[in-house]
Amino acid sequence: MAVSSDMMRTWRRPREVMHGLLARGQREDLALAFLMSACIIIFVAQWPRLSRIAAGFDLPSGAIVPEMSQLVAYEFLGWLLVWPLMFYAIGGISHVIAKLFGGQGTWYSARLALFWSLLSTTPAALLYGLMAGFLGPVAAGTQLVGFFWLAAFAVIWLQTLREAERNSDV
Repeated sequence: MAVSSDMMRTWRRPREVMHGLLARGQREDLALAFLMSACIIIFVAQWPRLSRIAAGFDLPSGAIVPEMSQLVAYEFLGWLLVWPLMFYAIGGISHVIAKLFGGQGTWYSARLALFWSLLSTTPAALLYGLMAGFLGPVAAGTQLVGFFWLAAFAVIWLQTLREAERNSDV
């Protein structure tokens, strides 16, 4: 099935989609593609917010307005170099914690659950980026969408991790 269809199905049946992904076998290239796609989409979602900052909004009085290219370069460095490494570490930590609670999955399945959950929730990240760009970071609507994004990510990740750690021979 198409990745976009699986992403939308994940919002309704995360464990079922995760089971299908695990049935494909251990494909580190697929997991890395999910992670990098999610990071690129989240990086792009930051552009409206960065544009707002580069226009001089949401800065303390007297602050120097940074250039858009500088802001984009820093976000690029963060989302495409630093965060992927952090997500690999978080995936490993989640596997260790799952093992403490009787998880039977693999390092790969724990990583895949995290990376897929991140990719599946990127539509909410795009909406949050638009809201932050148009309304600013402190608007109630922006904070509500940000909370929704994080809550959806947490619920989906816990469900996919549960499926990933359920059985190691899928």
